[in-house]
Amino acid sequence: MTITITAFERSPDGGRGLARDMRLRWALEEVRQPYKVRLVSFQAMKEPAHRALQPFGQIPTYEEDDLALFESGAIVLYIADRHPGLLPIDANARAGAIMWMFAAVSTMEPPIAERTVARLVERNESWCEQRLPIVDERIRQRLGELSKRLGEADWLDGQFSAGDLLMVSVLLRLKSAGLLDEYPNLSAYVARGEARPAYRRAFAAQLAAFIAASAS
Repeated sequence: MTITITAFERSPDGGRGLARDMRLRWALEEVRQPYKVRLVSFQAMKEPAHRALQPFGQIPTYEEDDLALFESGAIVLYIADRHPGLLPIDANARAGAIMWMFAAVSTMEPPIAERTVARLVERNESWCEQRLPIVDERIRQRLGELSKRLGEADWLDGQFSAGDLLMVSVLLRLKSAGLLDEYPNLSAYVARGEARPAYRRAFAAQLAAFIAASAS
């Protein structure tokens, strides 16, 4: 019953913990489940063997016995549903935590991912300079709404849950942009997530893989 996840052989995030395999690593560390990591090159991600697991040629994937999953949000939900620690026992609270998981990947992440594409893929286009401020305003709207909802609470809905795990993972992608600094409670929220021992173990493991790959 060994769990195996896939990750970039050479992550484009430079070892900053932003690649989506980090979400799986963090979730597995929170529930204290051992796992193996299979590193995949960009070329291998597009080949039939990997596409049989992930039809869109992306990472991460999750394998356990005869089960194979893709999409980081779905995998975190599976982990949280199977192992105690990331979802409340109370049915209503559990539904609320799952709601926040979907909010993280469906509401908060799309404009943030759009910013990444604009900066990395479209940066040489003549219209990129005009587009970025528009994207940033969309992000600020979502951040403002989330900031208001979080208020002075430590976590989104009571105790830490898989909803917080995914939300912090998404917000971390904005850390270098300075946008989080405009919302002190969100900056503090992300810092609380990064301070969790499970997060630190996951980050260290991902960083070690990046360093090893870079040295080879």
